[in-house]
Amino acid sequence: MVEGVPADVSPDPALVVDGPFRGQSVPVEPVPVDPGELLAAATPSAAAIRAQQPRPKARARQGLRGKLARAGLPVAPGAEEQAALDKAYAEQVRLEEAKRVIRQAAWPRAVAVLVGNRKGGAGKTTLSLTLGGQLSAIRGGNTALHEVADDPNDLAGRSEGSPLVGLGELVRDVDQLDAQGKVGWYASTQTSFADVIATVQGRARPALTYDAVTKVCRKLNEFYKVRVMDSGNQPTSGAFRAAVDNADVFVIPLMLEQPSCSHAVATLHALRSMGPHGAYLADTSVAVIMEDGRPVYGPMEQAVLETLAAAGVKTIHRLPYDEHIAMRGQTTLAEISQPTLDALTYAAADVIRAMTRAVAREELNASAPLPTSSFPTTPSSGDYVPEPFTAPAPEATLHWTRSPHHA
Repeated sequence: MVEGVPADVSPDPALVVDGPFRGQSVPVEPVPVDPGELLAAATPSAAAIRAQQPRPKARARQGLRGKLARAGLPVAPGAEEQAALDKAYAEQVRLEEAKRVIRQAAWPRAVAVLVGNRKGGAGKTTLSLTLGGQLSAIRGGNTALHEVADDPNDLAGRSEGSPLVGLGELVRDVDQLDAQGKVGWYASTQTSFADVIATVQGRARPALTYDAVTKVCRKLNEFYKVRVMDSGNQPTSGAFRAAVDNADVFVIPLMLEQPSCSHAVATLHALRSMGPHGAYLADTSVAVIMEDGRPVYGPMEQAVLETLAAAGVKTIHRLPYDEHIAMRGQTTLAEISQPTLDALTYAAADVIRAMTRAVAREELNASAPLPTSSFPTTPSSGDYVPEPFTAPAPEATLHWTRSPHHA
């Protein structure tokens, strides 16, 4: 028992209850972060998933073998049916692995995703809501999706709810907020448990500045573990630069078209011009190609992939066409089709891995390389120097499935 503390109240861990410092407050040294352990948590572990989800013993369901099995005979599937079952099981393991990475990721500070492409209509707001929503749904909340566009965008119109106050008021009041309950007043909570902080529809606000975005990011970092930032169309603005300086991973939405792809590459060039941190975000970026229902032209598909590869993008995901998203109305995660949700899960897992690498890199001494050669290293100067890009290595992540609209 510590003097001054009731018997039924547990003492603060900073209080030493034994020895010469009994009853005195003694600072507790923080546990050092092991970058290797951070990276291990984000490393795929299919074996562990298979151990938790052993392959079920299957009986035949098709053809004559299926009829015999339904009659009670222990008949195994034929070769073709077994191959289909093996494929489904492998996909289930891969999906559960991605969910585990998302759910169990932990960092010694808040982390942030910046969604950006200087082209309007490229899918920034759509991806911010759906990717952020899936991150939040799997992690159980504690995720903020917020606007960092110079001028108001459509984040409020695409999200659920009609808040009375929003981003403009948060910028005005940010220095007075000292509790999560107060910050929540400016947010609209989604069915994914994500909190959206956007400009209230029909209400004007001043253009966001570098200082305004920086203050909002720092304040939200106090109360949310993950932030997803929905940016505007001006990568030269102070608001975008502040978002870059407060991001751990850059996600590029684009369509299967030349203008969207060209603007994505131009946005990466703009990032690289912003110094070492911008270059790091460009070199570790995640591209998400979003189908909008138009027929997919094969040569254009290949051209987009080659253009992204030439720009140094090594992680590419693809979201299949989804009717609910295509309506461009209020976006509800539960209304999105299962194939699209699965694709979002795979993309979100790679975003989590990228953020974990960024935090691990930050935790290392300037002269120490990352624990695995597959991650970027930090030169002794402490600045990130992007390596010359060659063709995508075999280990580069490419989640690319032929579309039913493929022409």
